[in-house]
Amino acid sequence: MPQETAVYTHGHHASVLRSHTWRTAANSAGYLLGELRPGMSLLDIGCGPGTITADLAELVAPGQVTAVDAAAPVLARARAVAEERGLSGIRFAVADVHRLGMPDGTFDVVHAHQVLQHLADPVGALREMRRVCRPGGVVAARDSDYSAMTWYPLVPGLDEWRALYLRVARAGGGEPDAGRRLLSWARRAGFTDVTATAATWCYSTPEERAWWSGLWAERTVESRYARLAVDGGHATAADLRRIAGAWREWGAREDGWFAVLHGEVRCRTAPGRRHALTAPAGAGPDPARPPAPPAPGRPARVSGPAGVPPGPPGPGPTRPVRPVRPPGPSARSVRPVRPPGPFLTEGAGGGSGAPYRRGTAHQGRQPADTGGAHQLGSPVWTFWGPLCGCASMTWTRRSRSTNG
Repeated sequence: MPQETAVYTHGHHASVLRSHTWRTAANSAGYLLGELRPGMSLLDIGCGPGTITADLAELVAPGQVTAVDAAAPVLARARAVAEERGLSGIRFAVADVHRLGMPDGTFDVVHAHQVLQHLADPVGALREMRRVCRPGGVVAARDSDYSAMTWYPLVPGLDEWRALYLRVARAGGGEPDAGRRLLSWARRAGFTDVTATAATWCYSTPEERAWWSGLWAERTVESRYARLAVDGGHATAADLRRIAGAWREWGAREDGWFAVLHGEVRCRTAPGRRHALTAPAGAGPDPARPPAPPAPGRPARVSGPAGVPPGPPGPGPTRPVRPVRPPGPSARSVRPVRPPGPFLTEGAGGGSGAPYRRGTAHQGRQPADTGGAHQLGSPVWTFWGPLCGCASMTWTRRSRSTNG
């Protein structure tokens, strides 16, 4: 089992913890709340100072909650939060998300907030989360998407901030644009029943602007992120001071507005059976899991051409094997499927989406220019609406060649 190698970009500076302790289940895990019931067992991965953990524990009480983090010092803060709120049903432990050290199928719900973006192997982490979730349970993850963050007024220094953060985070082995990738990562991890949504944090009042700009101005010059930026040759100390000044400039503007987009996935594990750790078709083999041997007393079957018996002969007569039709376009005429027209969608954060024509394609592979010919099984295009209350929409274009 691999061990985490990526660097946690933010660290646990006071400016970082001010942001983390603001988080609640309501503002950071709303997409999951409908799945929770009293008596459930829940694992919270990357719990940090424990404010979300405490909210989740109240919702599943008297169920047992286990909260883990890779950093032991921050768990002391989480324990203090639980004690202040009189929550005795939470167990805290240091753990690596790739090697949780817990039995298969232990928890009804496995939750991770803002964790996968900091990992070198988020797909492997999701597989481990899936392993410890019981059949029919839920694995839930939420991560921000830095390239999709937007703000006004367009203070030039904030563009420099984002470009610098992307470089520093990726140099450390993480993926700061994780939000848009969660659905893809979940499918590669072997989940087939996945609900993908989006939600935002929005800062627009004078108090919110002062808080958000202040913590980022401080984080830019004093946190682990600042040290990684300078030590890695991504910026100078003067660059960081200039960017911190841009944050304060934005925070002082009366018309300042900032939105943070998050991707979210709720992955339901297959009910009634032990989870296979292999990925779905097309995602590639899992080298850690060898193929299953044939059942005792039965010979292995090997496909062959029509009229040829399969594999080594076993007891009793053999029958011809019907040839399997190779995959490809159907011989029938297929009417092109028209993409959906303008519509309104409701996101987890509320508000309406926009017609797909105005969206931006993310993650779906663009089909090659075939002169209008698109075969069955073309890639799925995913479009994201505007940031406030945005929702995701996917459609698959299927048609035969239209070239005469």
